[in-house]
Amino acid sequence: MLPFDFDYYKPGTLQEAVELYQTLDRQGKQPIYFSGGTELITLGRIELAYTEAAIDIKDIRELQIMQVTEEQLILGSALTLTKVEEANLFPLLTKTASEVADHTARGKITLGGNICAQIFYREAVLPFLLADSQVVLAGPEGVRVVPINDIFHEQLQLGRGEVLVQIATEKRAIEAPFISIKRRQQWETGYPLVTIAGLAVDGEVRVAISGLCPFPFRSKEIEATLNNRQISMEERVRGVLGVLPQPILDDVEGSADYRIFVLKNLLLDVVSELGSGRA
Repeated sequence: MLPFDFDYYKPGTLQEAVELYQTLDRQGKQPIYFSGGTELITLGRIELAYTEAAIDIKDIRELQIMQVTEEQLILGSALTLTKVEEANLFPLLTKTASEVADHTARGKITLGGNICAQIFYREAVLPFLLADSQVVLAGPEGVRVVPINDIFHEQLQLGRGEVLVQIATEKRAIEAPFISIKRRQQWETGYPLVTIAGLAVDGEVRVAISGLCPFPFRSKEIEATLNNRQISMEERVRGVLGVLPQPILDDVEGSADYRIFVLKNLLLDVVSELGSGRA
């Protein structure tokens, strides 16, 4: 049970949803867009989330799209992780999403819900950061298409009343060699310590990381260091540690020092699997 009541709305179109958000916002109801609902229930119970109006967008047509064109894969933000996993149209995304929560939860968690969540991990965003995907956003000012790496800075920087509609990814990135590894303190149970995803594009290794910091990230500084073929692999990894974003998580799941230890080994695994030349 949630410790507060809220009104439930289910608009039939994207435009109705955006207009409804504006109306409810003006009324001071602190509206939220609602798709899977797992975060509202989880955080609402411990008083870390609150709303007086939930706008259910999960059945809006544009948010349920799963389309392959000659050049792109387009995924709607209200697709569940289970649907994404079963379709397997983006293997790196499939592998990464298949390790989020458990099977039952993945049947409710949506792609957009995971990417826009408040929790630290948000692993579903990692493949899109690596693939330089484009996000389609809708809000009071209309629809806009933006490179995800221009708008994801610790979290997706949405305008007030704006909603993530779709994510478009080029086929060349989807078909590139990849790796995705999740490490937990308690093997196959418990929250992750660190998740790392890697993609090899044009002879260079790209990496994105979740669980190390209070936000998922891709760092061009880290990638430049990893792809520096003039130095040894051990020197590259030491160099990465000097350009990590801060802070490093230090909690009951694992200390900051232990997370960095895990990261070192994961970086070696990624470069060993995808390759970036030898010094």
